[in-house]
Amino acid sequence: MTIDLTPYLDTVPDVVVERLRGALRVLAVGHENPDADTIGATLGVVRIVEALGGTADPVCTDPIPPLYDFLPQVDRFSTDPDPAVEYDLLVVSDCGSLDRIGDVRGRHPELFERLPRVVIDHHASNDSLGDSDWIEPTSAATCEMVALLAVRLGLPLDAGGGSLATALMGGIVMDTATFAHPNATPRTLAVSAALVEAGAPLSDISRRLYRSKPAAQLRLFGRVLDRLDGTDGGLVIHSTLLDADLAATGTTPPQSEGIIDLLAQADEAEVAILFKEAGETTRISVRTKPGGVDATVLAGKFGGGGHARAAGATVPLPVDQARPAVLAEASRLAAEVVR
Repeated sequence: MTIDLTPYLDTVPDVVVERLRGALRVLAVGHENPDADTIGATLGVVRIVEALGGTADPVCTDPIPPLYDFLPQVDRFSTDPDPAVEYDLLVVSDCGSLDRIGDVRGRHPELFERLPRVVIDHHASNDSLGDSDWIEPTSAATCEMVALLAVRLGLPLDAGGGSLATALMGGIVMDTATFAHPNATPRTLAVSAALVEAGAPLSDISRRLYRSKPAAQLRLFGRVLDRLDGTDGGLVIHSTLLDADLAATGTTPPQSEGIIDLLAQADEAEVAILFKEAGETTRISVRTKPGGVDATVLAGKFGGGGHARAAGATVPLPVDQARPAVLAEASRLAAEVVR
C-alpha cells in the first residue's frame, strides 16, 4: 500500500480504540431506512472487531434494500440482535441521534440501555455527549471515519480481498455523490485513494449507486418530477412523493432515493424539498446551496437534523398539512440569503 493515512490517524479518539480492543461480542447497529454509509460503516466495524479476535453482529431495524446487494457480506445483517449472545459493547454507526436507530431499540430497550456504547457519526446535528462518542461533522461520511479506525487498529484496508474497502467506499461514494458534494475534503480523497488501492471498484460502485436504475424507478422519478412546484420566484422548489406513486409504479420507498438530488439541481433554488407521504406523518428531505440556508436549521425546526447542505425530518402531520408549514419556514430562511 502506497497511500499513507498516518497524518490523519490522530483524529481517531483513544477511547474508541480502547473500547473496540476490549470488546469480545459487539452489537453493531446502523440507522433505520439504511443507506450505503450506515451499511458500509457497520460492516466495517464488524470486520474490525473480528480482526481483533471478537465477534460482531450487524443489525438494522429495516431490511437492507436490494440496491445494496452488491456490497460484500451485506447478507449478514439481521433486523434484531441474537437473543443467545451476551453482547458486551454497542457500536452505533451513522445515526444523527439515537432515535435514528429505529424500532429495534424499542424492541430491546434493556439491552440498548445497559450496553456500554460507542457512537461513530458525521452528522452536524448530532449532540451526543457520551464519553466514547466520536462525532466528526467535517467527515464526508461515517465510512471515512471507520476507514481511519481500521488503519489505526492495524487492520489492512485490503482485508477480505478488497471486501472491506468496497463496503467503506460505498458509503463515501453515496454521501459525496461520487465526490460532487462540497463535503469531499483532501482527507476524503486520500482515504478514498487508499480504498481504491485496496481493491474498491470505484467506477462500479458509482454506477450502481448513481447511474443504474430499473425502469419502474425511472417512472417513479417521472411522476414526482412532474409535480415540481416552486415558491418565492423559485427560491424554494419542492415536490411530493405519494404512496399512490409507489403503488402505481410497483416501487418501494428506498427507490425514491435520488429524487431530492435532482430537485436540488435547479439553478435558482436556494432550498429544495421533497415531501414523502408516510401515513399520518410526512418525511421531508432538504437540500440547500453552499453559502446559503443551513439545512439543519430548517429540518431542526421540525425535529430533524443532518448536515448543512442535506438534512431531513419526520413531521407529525399528513402531507397536505405539513407542506405549508415547512414551505413557510423555508421561504423565511431563503429570503434571508444574500449573494
